Amino acid sequence: MVMGRFYAAATMSTTAWSAKLAARVRVTDLLVLLWVVFGTQIAWVGLDTSARGFSGSRGDIAISYTVVSLVIVASWMLALELFDTRSPRVLGLGSQEYRAVADSAVRLFGLVAIVAFLFKIDVGRGYILIAFPLGVLVLIFSRWMWRQWLGVMRQRGEYSSRVLLVGSEASVTVIARELERMPQAGYRVAGACLPGHGEPYLPGTHIPVEYGMQHALAVMRDFGADTVIITSSDELGPERVRELSWGLIPGAEHLVVAPSLIDIGGPRIHTRPVAGLPLMHVETPKFEGRKLVAKRVFDLIVGFGLVVVLSPLFVVLAVLVKASSPGPVFYRQERVGLKGKPFTMLKFRSMSDGADAQLAGLLAANGTDTAPLFKVQDDPRVTRIGRVLRKYSLDELPQLFNVLHGTMSLVGPRPQRRAEVALYEGAAGRRLFVQPGMTGLWQVSGRSTLSWEQSVRLDLYYVENWSVTGDFVLLWRTFRAVLAPGEEAK
Repeated sequence: MVMGRFYAAATMSTTAWSAKLAARVRVTDLLVLLWVVFGTQIAWVGLDTSARGFSGSRGDIAISYTVVSLVIVASWMLALELFDTRSPRVLGLGSQEYRAVADSAVRLFGLVAIVAFLFKIDVGRGYILIAFPLGVLVLIFSRWMWRQWLGVMRQRGEYSSRVLLVGSEASVTVIARELERMPQAGYRVAGACLPGHGEPYLPGTHIPVEYGMQHALAVMRDFGADTVIITSSDELGPERVRELSWGLIPGAEHLVVAPSLIDIGGPRIHTRPVAGLPLMHVETPKFEGRKLVAKRVFDLIVGFGLVVVLSPLFVVLAVLVKASSPGPVFYRQERVGLKGKPFTMLKFRSMSDGADAQLAGLLAANGTDTAPLFKVQDDPRVTRIGRVLRKYSLDELPQLFNVLHGTMSLVGPRPQRRAEVALYEGAAGRRLFVQPGMTGLWQVSGRSTLSWEQSVRLDLYYVENWSVTGDFVLLWRTFRAVLAPGEEAK
């Protein structure tokens, strides 16, 4: 345990790094708001113009726009604090931070409108209508920049909570694997505390293990951790969990309880205290109603806009494909869509004409003919221009017409062939519960480097937790991946 104590002395505690990070974010928030609000004031009404208060009475009061701007900046900073936008629980991961930033602005905008109406303060509408939306956009961009920096720091092991996992070996292993997969979440596993006796390390890992869950607090401090994550409570019992929470130093040590749920999106989870019990309500996913209408409208608007903007590129790519090898410009193939209904998917042809007839032999030669993901490594059928099209996903652009036709969505699970769908087992069939997409989670999470199991898991996460906001984020991530495809794009 000496190593654990030494590491703890050299590592910043959760309380220390979260306070340091929040202070830095607070400074950039202030700079952003000063720049946006005063910049809008200068551009719209000038620096010395006054707003008229209590309009219509003999006691009209001239209020400097500079004072109004200062009040708005101070109020906005307070709103960001009250909406918990700088908490270590929301900084750097998930959409909660962005939603909180937007919510604080909407509430403040409403408050400013009410105050201006009640006190008849004649504030320029354009000044307000520009400052608030622009402020939200720049604040979110600033937070996004912080996320990039924080992600790099957490990859190095900094700005992360050191945690002790407490529970059964099976549950501890699952949580440890997930936290290792997502270092940007800000949790580094220092060790594990399991019941009974066994090996000194968690199977398949380098995570040290101590046995005897009744000594979890002492083990946590010996490992230099400041957070306990209870992965299963069957071995502890309610009373022991409560005693464990009482033994933590308030504000310096933390308790996290991990339910036996994975791949559940945050908006679907609601904690409801009932009779002293922290009951967790998990909403079941919905595949009908207003959300689907909103998704379809989103697809039509964005899809049509992309077709118009990219039409010159369509012409150039069509000429290159036609000139590169004999055969048609477009490749048409039957794929399986929503609820198992087949449709014809369009792509720019990236292979030699008649390539489908060679697929079975190539899969058999590669030993992948029984896997549901028909991929051929270093595929000899791909043309020279086809390799470029595939690397930058340009061959997928004609699927925008599938989106406009309604057989595909911009975002969703990748559509597969009948033969691939026939090999589905277990929950994989749930991929067909939503419209297939041009892009999705697995396309921006590794593409060709992912196994079938990893691809299915990402697609199922999308099926269970999709939203229009999430679609917009995935499209942005796809755009970034297309510009910088990396080695996994083939």
